Amino acid sequence: MPSLRVALALGSGGARGYAHIGAIEEVRSRGYEIVAIAGTSMGALVGGLAAADRLEPYTEWATSLTQRDVIRLLDPKWSAPGAIKAQRIFGQVEQILGDQLIEDLPIPFTAVATDLHARREVWFQRGPLTSAIRASIAIPGVITPVEMNGRLLADGGLMNPVPIEPTAASAADLTVAISLSGTRLPQEQSTPAREPAETTWREELVDRVRRSVGRSTEPMPPSVPSLLDELRISDVIGMSMDAMQGLIGRYRMAGLPPDVLVTVPVSAARSLEFHRAGEMIDIGRRLTAQALDAAGH
Repeated sequence: MPSLRVALALGSGGARGYAHIGAIEEVRSRGYEIVAIAGTSMGALVGGLAAADRLEPYTEWATSLTQRDVIRLLDPKWSAPGAIKAQRIFGQVEQILGDQLIEDLPIPFTAVATDLHARREVWFQRGPLTSAIRASIAIPGVITPVEMNGRLLADGGLMNPVPIEPTAASAADLTVAISLSGTRLPQEQSTPAREPAETTWREELVDRVRRSVGRSTEPMPPSVPSLLDELRISDVIGMSMDAMQGLIGRYRMAGLPPDVLVTVPVSAARSLEFHRAGEMIDIGRRLTAQALDAAGH
């Protein structure tokens, strides 16, 4: 009996994108043949490596990184159009991939980016693989955008968080999409929340305590926490992107639903927690196995 032919649509979501590695491992462990891959942002990185048959050495490198290694590799550039230049990370990716062209890859591959000036998505299906990946993962405000052929290119997840469309013409028996935007919790309302604009007693209390602490040398009491505590700029940008991409992804998949949808919750990892590769790979493998089993595959 011939093996099942699978097309993969790998979504955006920062460090949660390592779950794509586990998803690919699970698909292959079942003897299925991957005949097409489309990826956005981290989905483009992992998908490009898989299409080039270079995922194994990258996985070995990624799972060896500590949190300190990741901070050093991110190469912050606070005066640039993005907080992170990330040239050191891309240097490692280029070393693993070499100068491969997309059209020569063993598996047909599409990397999705966003043209910021034209406000349209761009599909890379020809040309240098590393350049396409670099453009696709340029998270606005975090990783500097790429100028290419007169276009200013950024993260493909701005317009297509889970790129199913590029795989539509493939000779696949099954389309598997991996979304990194999580699912709406059962207790959350699906309709817009209607709230008054005035502050509540809780916010007023926090504000009074903060102002009084500011006039004294006493530390703020731990019993009055704020939603802003412990938040970094990257967290705010990541949460904003997650909210936007979750909505866009649901709308786009409603028009072209995959045969199997694997959903990785946004709470699994923060966008820049790249030191958690091993954990995310395990999550991706487990969730993909559950989704395939539930779909009867």
